[in-house]
Amino acid sequence: MSETTIILGATSGIARALAQELGSCGDNLVLAARDEEQLKATAKDLQIRHSIQVGTVHFDAMDFDSHAKFWRQMQNTEAGTPTRIVLCYGYMASQEECQNNFAKAKRTFDINLTSACSLLELAAAYFSNRGNGTIAIISSVAGDRGRATNYIYGASKAGLTAYASGLRNRLCKQGVHVLTIKPGMVDTPMTKGLINSDSPLVATAEKIAIDIRKALDRKKNVIYTQWFWRYIMMIIRSIPESVFKLMKI
Repeated sequence: MSETTIILGATSGIARALAQELGSCGDNLVLAARDEEQLKATAKDLQIRHSIQVGTVHFDAMDFDSHAKFWRQMQNTEAGTPTRIVLCYGYMASQEECQNNFAKAKRTFDINLTSACSLLELAAAYFSNRGNGTIAIISSVAGDRGRATNYIYGASKAGLTAYASGLRNRLCKQGVHVLTIKPGMVDTPMTKGLINSDSPLVATAEKIAIDIRKALDRKKNVIYTQWFWRYIMMIIRSIPESVFKLMKI
């Protein structure tokens, strides 16, 4: 049986790659983001390439008051009844920008954490009442330990990781699966100018999308992508705080 997957933030680099990956496997899709023109172009491409049903819906993560209406729309889409939702959007300003401009820091938390809680609580109630469904949340390895170079972004993702863990604990006995996705460095428009795209540690969005699709199919609880980030972060978390505070990483 094919899935109907809602992709939140469907114009992001990882989301576009994931839409192609899921579409190639026969998923029907609902693409949600602010740029409706880009959504329609993406939907048309997916329909032609994969012969699937694709719906598009305007979604603004920061317009909290619109989330309930948005979710009501999701329950009856042209692509079918939703069985999965994947939260793909995020916001990353530089650490220096966040330190010097509180509006940037606040926006980081509002987009990466508060908006996710606002929308996903609606999804959780819906899937819980049905007794099935999957909620997948893209967090980040940056949330595993605070570092001087990105601790505000990292703190927002640490909160998102904790939220996903609690949601999984709450919903597991109700037939609803929650997947936490922790990418390392990914070459996307969001990270342009913030990472060295030539580094061997940097992955393409397409590689991340493949890992997410496999994790969805296998009902994994938490994945690091690429796989080696699990061990990199294990080492980083094991460093004593008395030593870690002196390091430049």
